[in-house]
Amino acid sequence: MTSRITCDVDDGTPVTVVRVAGGLDLTTTRQVYAVLERCLSAQPDALVVDLTGLTVHEPLAVAVFAAAARRAQGWPVVPLVICAPHPHPATSLAASTAVRVVPVRHDCDEAARVADASAVPRMRVRLEPVAAACRRARELVADACARWDLPAAVEPASVVLSELVGNVVRHAGTPMQVTVTLRRPWLHLTVVDGSPAAAEPGRPGEHDEGGRGLLLVRELAARWGSAPAGDGKAVWATLPAN
Repeated sequence: MTSRITCDVDDGTPVTVVRVAGGLDLTTTRQVYAVLERCLSAQPDALVVDLTGLTVHEPLAVAVFAAAARRAQGWPVVPLVICAPHPHPATSLAASTAVRVVPVRHDCDEAARVADASAVPRMRVRLEPVAAACRRARELVADACARWDLPAAVEPASVVLSELVGNVVRHAGTPMQVTVTLRRPWLHLTVVDGSPAAAEPGRPGEHDEGGRGLLLVRELAARWGSAPAGDGKAVWATLPAN
């Protein structure tokens, strides 16, 4: 018999809550992961996954929550907390790797408090795909580093974010949301645009003037990557916050 599962989303501020109910197995994990990924792409301050109405049919399926939490660590850096008040889901989680990466609480109010307390500071701005967007991105980095007392991070972060924004201006040509996030010991830079085309470093020739932006990002950042985000994508980079 095919399992049925529902995922109701309450995207309140500051914590988004996803209530998962029904039967969890290796088939329905795809639906659950898709909903969690969509919620994470909206970059809430924190995310609580409420498993009050969940029945676990296959214990291995709870790994979907660990996968979502790992996905959130690189981008969009959103704390994820699970509420599992009933013994069956809680036992399955305790026997899996999920508890190593996702805090689990037995009370949903407590889970919301833990998620809220784990929220990280962010600064955001919406930009149009024009040349002046790169200058505005550098200003955002300067403002964020001044607010968070990170003077040494200003120069490398300004270069990286300017290149990420410039990549959107040159190739995607869509409006974008630019976010600077501090989760010590890292500073996270993200640009979400409206193009689903993956961001890939160019292969410029020796005499080519352009095509080196993402190569520069790769050299300056500790990590960087590209991930689907809604109808477009997010390109992110992580630098030391020191």
